[in-house]
Amino acid sequence: MPLALRLAIRDWDYMTPLVLGDVSSPRLDLKVDRVGTLIPHVGTSDIYDAAEVSFSRYTQHRIDGDESLVGIPNFIMRGFRHRCIVTTKNSSITAIGQLAGKRIGVTGWRDSGNTWTRAAMRREGVGVEDAMWYAGRLTEAHPIVDRLDGFGRPGYIEAVRGERPMVDLLRDGELDAIFTPFMPDGYFAEESIFRQLLPDFRSAEHRYFRDVGYVPGMHLIGLKAGIVAEHPWVVGELSALIDESQRMWLSKRRKYAETTPFMFDELLKSAGELPEGWDRSGFQPNRKMIVDFASELHLQGILPRLMTPEELFPIDTDGSSTRPSCVAN
Repeated sequence: MPLALRLAIRDWDYMTPLVLGDVSSPRLDLKVDRVGTLIPHVGTSDIYDAAEVSFSRYTQHRIDGDESLVGIPNFIMRGFRHRCIVTTKNSSITAIGQLAGKRIGVTGWRDSGNTWTRAAMRREGVGVEDAMWYAGRLTEAHPIVDRLDGFGRPGYIEAVRGERPMVDLLRDGELDAIFTPFMPDGYFAEESIFRQLLPDFRSAEHRYFRDVGYVPGMHLIGLKAGIVAEHPWVVGELSALIDESQRMWLSKRRKYAETTPFMFDELLKSAGELPEGWDRSGFQPNRKMIVDFASELHLQGILPRLMTPEELFPIDTDGSSTRPSCVAN
């Protein structure tokens, strides 16, 4: 009898084959729920057995000694962050280095994506201490929640006063830029007052990739530790299904590219400008990226100490240990 597993993920298009059952396994009875917001903690969930998990929050669980969740280095969400810095069309800022001394809004201080964006800033000579930071909701439609998560510093990293939407603050000149992974409604309209801070963010992202060798990962797959302990094979089986869903979707996307007028051109550029396997899952292909992210969390004061990649991911995508075995002489 196949093992029943309930998985919560965001509505990523490349998960469509998995959701529809085009990709399946005789060993798993997999139910996929598409969620708009990541569930708080799959390790203690009464509903889910596995889920898409924030890389940053997962590291916090590990450093806190919470082993109810097993993270596997299958990064379901990746992306460059240069495009996630937004300003207004009448702003004179066109380079990351110009953000020194500026007022920057973030949708969540410890969010994985914002951590990577600050890492990109640091590479341009602008550290966390070189700007003034405000955490808040992006628009009126977004909920009022604690977006500092304990990392506020008065006069330096603060919550937006009065919970005013940050797009309003940016429009009125009270913020110079916003870090956001998702653009607000109306952003893509010609009459929008907002723009990406970098006029040619794609070139900046190319340079970043040449320097670091990876596309940053924000979210990964987490499984309940009890299930992994009882069924160690489930790690490799679930990871393989996700990888196959992505492979199948890309194949179909290339065939049915006419969903938007310029998708074919984008697919050609992506294939030519990124090496094959740039999105490969697994511990070794992502080890450098894991090391860099742990280092950034420590440098930015989010983690009290530097964690090793083996501490963060003791189990690889095939279920094997990532720790080197000791051989007695």
